Formats: sequence, C-alpha cells, structure tokens
Amino acid sequence: MAAMTTGNTGRAETNRRRILEVALGELLRDPDASMDQIARAAGVVRRTVYGHFPSREALVGTLVDGAVEALATAHTAGREGVADPAEAVARSVLAVWEIADRYRLLVALAQRTVTMQGIRERLAPVRENSVRLLQRGLDEGTFASPLTAPALAYVHEQILFALMEAVNDDLLNTREAGRSAAVTVLTAAGVPAHLATALVARVSRSG
Repeated sequence: MAAMTTGNTGRAETNRRRILEVALGELLRDPDASMDQIARAAGVVRRTVYGHFPSREALVGTLVDGAVEALATAHTAGREGVADPAEAVARSVLAVWEIADRYRLLVALAQRTVTMQGIRERLAPVRENSVRLLQRGLDEGTFASPLTAPALAYVHEQILFALMEAVNDDLLNTREAGRSAAVTVLTAAGVPAHLATALVARVSRSG
C-alpha cells in the first residue's frame, strides 16, 4: 500500500511539473490560452489540471512564484562576492535580466490576474537585498540620490518592469535590453552615465 501511495504521489508530482512547464510555454505563446488548451498541450484531461490548480489565476500565480524564485536566485548569484556596490548592482541586474527576459510576457499576463500588488509582495525578499546593497552604496558614496535606499529600490524595480514592457512593445531591442537596464538602474542611483556605461560594458565582457 505504501509503495502504491508513493507511486501515485510521484505520478501526481510529475503531472504537476509537466502542466507547469507546458502552461508556461502556452501562455507565453498565447496569453489567453484556456485551461482546456493547456490540458490538451500537456496530454492530460482537464480534470487533472484543475486537480492541481483550482483556477487559471492559481496556475498563473504558481508560475509567477517560480519566476520570482528564479529571479531571487539570479539576483543573489549576480552580486555574490562582489565588493563594489556599483559592480554588484550591474552584475545582479544583468543576471536578473537573463531570467526576466524569459518571463517578461508572463509578468505582463500576471498583471491581469495576479495584480502588480501581488507581484510586488512576491518580490519583497529580492527588494530587501537590494535595499541593503543600495544603502551600502549610499553610505560609501558610490551612489548619490535624494531618495532613501528603500525608495530607490522601488524605483529600480519599476524601471525593470517598464523596460520589460518596452521590449514587449518592440521599443527596445532584446539583445541590448539587459545592458540598457543595468546602465539605467545605475544612473538612477546617481552613477554618472559614462561611468555606468563603461562599468556595464566591462562586466558584460567578463561575464
């Protein structure tokens, strides 16, 4: 009986991962994809999808949670072991953008279902780490802003969301978006544009 239960649990988890993987692809291809479409693409019946996710909003919310977890991991990895606050910001933004670029259409979709407030709440741990980094840069004189570190972290967050939308609307080239995002975030923190551009170019070459 225990072996049977374990087997059922394993199949259920496999189905859940499969549904999430397929749902991400389907929603990025068609933001209006229905639960029926996702079920067919995943090769399961509609009831199976609803067994894991009681609503389309719940499914999108789970995908957003996964995206935020990936963003948080990239943000941490990008700045790890970097002493200079400006370089740490540049590296973390570039690392985050690689993940964000994959999920930018999902973020646009999530704004219709999860709401921006829900997304901001999910990003709270990332924002807290950004605040600490920005505060260190302000204290050391690397950054200069009339804003407090928490307010500046919100500004940076909104810049990244805005640039995702700019890419979605074909106003910004995808290949240049990561560097543009890093330079924009640094200049918003008071780093002169020519220094920010040079730093991001150097970090990009090394990374």
